[in-house]
Amino acid sequence: MKKVIGLFAALLLALLLGLYQGAYACVGHWLYETVTDLEATLYGFEEHRVDIGEMEWVLYRNDNAGKPAIVMVHGFSADKDVWPRFAKHFVADFDVIIPDLAGHGDTGFDATWDYSIAAQTARVAALLAALNIEQAHIIGNSMGGYLAAQFAISYPQQTLSATMVDPAGVSFPQPSEMYQLIAQGDNPFFIENRRDFDRFYPMTMAQPPYLPKVVLAAVAQKYIERREQLEKIFNDFHGSELLDDQLSQLTAPAMLWWGDQDRLLHVSAVPVWQAGVPQLATHVFEGIGHMPMVEIPQQTATLYRAFLDGL
Repeated sequence: MKKVIGLFAALLLALLLGLYQGAYACVGHWLYETVTDLEATLYGFEEHRVDIGEMEWVLYRNDNAGKPAIVMVHGFSADKDVWPRFAKHFVADFDVIIPDLAGHGDTGFDATWDYSIAAQTARVAALLAALNIEQAHIIGNSMGGYLAAQFAISYPQQTLSATMVDPAGVSFPQPSEMYQLIAQGDNPFFIENRRDFDRFYPMTMAQPPYLPKVVLAAVAQKYIERREQLEKIFNDFHGSELLDDQLSQLTAPAMLWWGDQDRLLHVSAVPVWQAGVPQLATHVFEGIGHMPMVEIPQQTATLYRAFLDGL
């Protein structure tokens, strides 16, 4: 406890010094990285680096090798830090693996890499092989939900279950606010200034967890700096083949979640998934946006635990 108190005292001192010296965004970035790493550690996760040949992946993992594995996959422009508050509920009984996908987080970006869903899915399979894991439950949000479904279709023998959380990957009967903007030539993910970020951030969640202004400034600055990288990643994965005609091949136990206030990917796609995937358990959350596992981590963890216990 003394170490934790000492660390937070150091964080506060660094924050005050940084603000005094005018390094607002830099301090926010350091504060965010330090606190999220500390939080993951307190929940039982350690950061690992795994070489899959093409690249070295960075991931969180608890010390439960040999127990049933769960792979938790973040969405476009996010990273592994969106999962620990949800994932902490599974550290006792599962081998939890939370990677930074290629192009994201600490795994980093390379302009020569392929960021299509097929390529990212193959990398997850390579990661499991490198970790000597034969089968896994896979849960993914947004682009990660697209990947989770593609993994279950492409690697059925390695899939214990697939859970898609507000996923991309199929046609949408009704365009979301994001897709209406994209149709006008305005992708809200491609951020050039703080005003763009202040418009974009509320679209990501209806009930976001609290973040100090200094941290939001750092997140905004990171999006601005990564604009060209995000455009490359988006174009690669957005050009991937949709799964509408392949959904019947998703035969693993499957669950779909959606927030009815999702402004990035419209909830109208739920019937598309239900019509395509056999025996799909579906849960639509009222008043929740694009990231239910972040907005209501306890409630979604309870739901996911019940699903896994029932397999």
